[in-house]
Amino acid sequence: MKNWIRGTLALSLILTTLTAQAEVKTINDVLGRDVQVDVPAKRVVLGFYYPDYIAATGAKNFDQVVGISREFWEKFNPGSWNLYNQKLPNLNGIGDIGNVNTGTFSFEKTLAMKPDVVVLAKWQYDTLKAEMPRFEAANIPVVVVDYNDQTVQNHTKSTQIFGELAGTEQRANQAAQEYADGIADIQKRVKAAQIAKPKIYIEFGDKGPQEYSFTFGKNMWGAIADTVGGDNISRPFVEDWGPINPEQVLVSKPEVVMISGTEVGMNQPDAMAMGIDIPADEAQRRLKGFTTRNGWENLPAVKNNRVYGIYHVASRSLSDLASAQFMAKALYPEAFADVDPDKTYMDFHKKYLPVKPNGTFFIQLGCGASICDGNATDQANNNTESSTAASQADPAANTSENVSWFTKLTNWLKSLFA
Repeated sequence: MKNWIRGTLALSLILTTLTAQAEVKTINDVLGRDVQVDVPAKRVVLGFYYPDYIAATGAKNFDQVVGISREFWEKFNPGSWNLYNQKLPNLNGIGDIGNVNTGTFSFEKTLAMKPDVVVLAKWQYDTLKAEMPRFEAANIPVVVVDYNDQTVQNHTKSTQIFGELAGTEQRANQAAQEYADGIADIQKRVKAAQIAKPKIYIEFGDKGPQEYSFTFGKNMWGAIADTVGGDNISRPFVEDWGPINPEQVLVSKPEVVMISGTEVGMNQPDAMAMGIDIPADEAQRRLKGFTTRNGWENLPAVKNNRVYGIYHVASRSLSDLASAQFMAKALYPEAFADVDPDKTYMDFHKKYLPVKPNGTFFIQLGCGASICDGNATDQANNNTESSTAASQADPAANTSENVSWFTKLTNWLKSLFA
């Protein structure tokens, strides 16, 4: 009888503890919608932003994720997928809800996962608006987050939402604040520089030099350019992302050019390749190919050695503070001489993520480091001045390899009697 009483009391204590920990919480998402969610959520369907969810909640909480859109991670970013597969036990067998972007999203598959909450990117929610009544009928709350707009407000709010869903508010708030502080530092430096906004052109290099691919207007890389004080030449012609007339690039004369790429670029001989396990020399080779486009030899960016490669996946994410620093440093080299974007990127992974990425994430054409030491423009000018000075000091230095030995001998004899 005593054992039965003790058991009953113990069970009551456990139930009381669980009840105290669980609660129905009103979460205000990035669209301003108030959504009732049982937290901490035990079965989460996550449409996008997987590493950011891990950063805000911890790797252990990814065990509560029962479904994702696998194509975005597994196919588009295979280097990251393979890396995380080694650290997340449930990743390889995780459920697939399909790709909203290509119309393969399945409500039935999502429903079968019995989620406590479905978390969608804003652009996914916009595409699936017609499905919302079906979610409501099934009593499945849908929460919307957004990193694509690349605003401090949505980056930080989305991170805090992840923390609310998993019960890791302190961790999420810290990560969000560090992002906000980092962007504030960038903008403070840019303002102090007091120079005209340099013109910048950014392109996703998935099609190689032969064909112009997507550039970016008011979100993703375009929004980062706005945030860090760049004059994005594509902004007047492209709303979100899309192609631009090649002639417009030539006419606009960008002072900085950035070509983004992923590991998938290795599947084509000349597409831009950046990311996990991509060798720097291979990324350099592919980046150089873009400078051979018709007319690009006349662009200020090419003339002054201000052409850069950037990891396409290091955007629309908390980790893109490093990308913002990289772009800012390319635009304002002197103002960011003491800033190391590679270190920022690695430190973020060390602090908030279970993986350590090795590869090539940020490069300047012709440089071993992510950005050449000193001002790239000054470096190019110094190279020209050095070449001119050498030619004046030694007339033979001005000759080509095809000059005859007789001409060289004549020049030498003339120098004896000069």
